[in-house]
Amino acid sequence: MSTPQPLPVSPALCEAPVVAHVVRSGVVESVHRASVVVTRADGGVEWQLGDVSGPVFARSSNKPLQGTAMVRAGLDLPPRQLALGCASHSGEPFHLETALQILAGAGLTQEALRNTPDLPSDEQERAVWIREGRTPSSLAQNCSGKHAAMVATCVVNGWEVASYLDPDHPLQQGVLATIEDLSGSDVTAIAVDGCGAPLQAYPLVGLARAFGRIAGAADGTPERRVADAIGAFPELLGGTRRAVTALIREVPGLVAKDGAESVYAVGLADGRGVAVKVADGFPRAAPVVVAAVLRRLGVEAPTALAQLEHAPVLGHGEPVGAVVAVGI
Repeated sequence: MSTPQPLPVSPALCEAPVVAHVVRSGVVESVHRASVVVTRADGGVEWQLGDVSGPVFARSSNKPLQGTAMVRAGLDLPPRQLALGCASHSGEPFHLETALQILAGAGLTQEALRNTPDLPSDEQERAVWIREGRTPSSLAQNCSGKHAAMVATCVVNGWEVASYLDPDHPLQQGVLATIEDLSGSDVTAIAVDGCGAPLQAYPLVGLARAFGRIAGAADGTPERRVADAIGAFPELLGGTRRAVTALIREVPGLVAKDGAESVYAVGLADGRGVAVKVADGFPRAAPVVVAAVLRRLGVEAPTALAQLEHAPVLGHGEPVGAVVAVGI
């Protein structure tokens, strides 16, 4: 039997510096490593930690890019619905109602959705569903807005709906082209995301660059439509109890999107972009690091940044420490 060969690991993961300490009762118990990058409005690197040229999966931080691709392909949704099309929503009733509105506008029902069934991600909403004996559904899953927008884009263009998740489908080819355009980077691998959609690997610096371009886009462009929709309806992008919602609401012109495996991206109105990838994928460090980077950049959002930084370490049910950013 041959010995399995190790797969290549992106430098963005294996060479990442320590950017967060997990402090328990005054002692550093664990550390998190991450790659971090800030891009200028012209797309060049303003500041970085670690390697930011190695490919990473942006996970749900891709969604504003996917939303831009759909607008470029002719999708014409009201801002509220477009914001949900870029969302990892919490599964609150208004999220599900808006997803159904997108589908109805395209003459479709929730049966057209091919994303993985789940319960709402919001703890309170999930508890309600469990008490009521409701089962997982594609509509309740956090990506249903994106998938509703995807099938609606297919209808607009006369593309086959049933195969919309195929990487070779015209919709997904348009998403791929838009990601490469906005990021200024080549996609080097395609995988399957948690919701079933194609997932592209490209450099972390490209993710930051793309968010800067969306947030700083000119009026009349698809990027501007996406940025304005997210800014007008941040609760549709996230949820009423989400830190990403608070951040967008508190900083005019800011576009942000959190993603699985501890990815976080932010675009500022002046065209600068920020992207963070925590190497171990554990979600607690990314918001803390993002808050530290935004403070470094002079972003004023005291309530939202405090919410992002709130990462207590518990002992016997009580706070005995915290996750804190270092070296930023």
